[in-house]
Amino acid sequence: MPKKSKTSVKRQSSDAEQLPPKQRRAEPGDTPSPLCFSSPGSLFQSLIQPMGTEQFFREYWEKKPLHLQRSDPHTASYYQSLFQLSDLRGLCSQDLEYCRDVNVVRCINGKKKVLNKQGQVKNSVLNKDFVQNKATIQFHQPQRFKDELWRIQEKLECFFGALVGSNVYITPQESQGLPAHYDDVEVFILQLEGQKRWLLYNPTVPLAAEYSVESEERIGSPTHDIILKAGDLLYFPRGTIHQANTPAGVDHSTHLTLSTYQRMAWGDLLLDIFPSLLCDRSKTEVSLREGMPRRFLLGNSEGLDVSRQLAAGLRSLADEMETGMQEVRSTHMKRDFITNRLPPYIQQELLTPSGRIPALEDVVCLRFKDHMVITVEPSQERTDEATELVVFVLHSLRNPRESHMMGESCDEEEEQDISRGLQFPVSHLQALRQLQQAETLAVAQLQLPTPEAKLSLVLALWSESLLVVL
Repeated sequence: MPKKSKTSVKRQSSDAEQLPPKQRRAEPGDTPSPLCFSSPGSLFQSLIQPMGTEQFFREYWEKKPLHLQRSDPHTASYYQSLFQLSDLRGLCSQDLEYCRDVNVVRCINGKKKVLNKQGQVKNSVLNKDFVQNKATIQFHQPQRFKDELWRIQEKLECFFGALVGSNVYITPQESQGLPAHYDDVEVFILQLEGQKRWLLYNPTVPLAAEYSVESEERIGSPTHDIILKAGDLLYFPRGTIHQANTPAGVDHSTHLTLSTYQRMAWGDLLLDIFPSLLCDRSKTEVSLREGMPRRFLLGNSEGLDVSRQLAAGLRSLADEMETGMQEVRSTHMKRDFITNRLPPYIQQELLTPSGRIPALEDVVCLRFKDHMVITVEPSQERTDEATELVVFVLHSLRNPRESHMMGESCDEEEEQDISRGLQFPVSHLQALRQLQQAETLAVAQLQLPTPEAKLSLVLALWSESLLVVL
């Protein structure tokens, strides 16, 4: 699920902010969906049915592959409606570019050969590579164009609390697109058209934190030899070595890869929280403010004493964390998730302040709870006084769908608007957590010292479309 090249994606017209028009002959709306969208949990449950969610996470998640065979023609028809080979003609009229939107690849003698051209993708050239060169077409992040994939992935991002990317792979018969490799993401494969043969191997790097190609000499014999048919689902953990090809007699295979949990390990969280933990602890622990040995940076100090001193500081910090005396605050991971995730699957006009303006006597509730996070960070205002902490409420309501998982930065003004969100004094943190944890709450019950402060808080949230009066 790596974010793609830093090349910027052209913003579409204002119409792109609405649900886009139909782009193919068979839309998911024409096919009854086997998925349940009533909640993030129900969506995931329906995606992996007939297996239960609890059993999946207990027996398979981060542990071993799972193949779910479906003989239901309705599920197969719905999967095909998500993306099919015939969609490419219409999509090629939307200014697709090689590398950014499409890769054309083929695995030859265990090596990946890239057949990309320069500039915009033309359907006739793409079709020639597919038919004559037996190349695989890799379509990056189709949720930017396909409404139903936007709908699915937005709900999955709420379920996992992590980014969910996707790629479509279309491979002609008796051909393979990529060599044996492993990924740094949890992978869910949905077979949309035709069939594909998957060979899975034991990891050489369990729960890998980066992508890597593996040689045939290192991977040994496959642990799984699976034929995926339309409507089937295959899951495997990050680090699982895999390769896939379209069998003889199958015109072509189209599958969708849903990927998540990139850089979401405990080690990543420690890297995120440690700077603030050490900063906070240093304010109250004088030993952490004492100078390190002279000439340490030149390598002329006794390393063992330094190691012991650092270990003592870490043990003290761990004790404070374990007893709850030291608050753990994730900042960068929260910001990265909320500023890069999909916006809600909803018409943009519904993302405006809803209902009447809140008053002190009203009962209110938060909207789009799964699309907002609260962070406590140092104030970004520069003063001569000691840095103070402030509270940010960040949300993804206005995130640009067309650049989801594409890796480029928004323009400067938009980036500032998206990434900063609302800012409040740290004294508002408890009241914000009240709203976040309660289904409904009376404005008068907010834990703030004055009626003016309570009203100011709910008005700010209402103006951002994050709160509604009941």
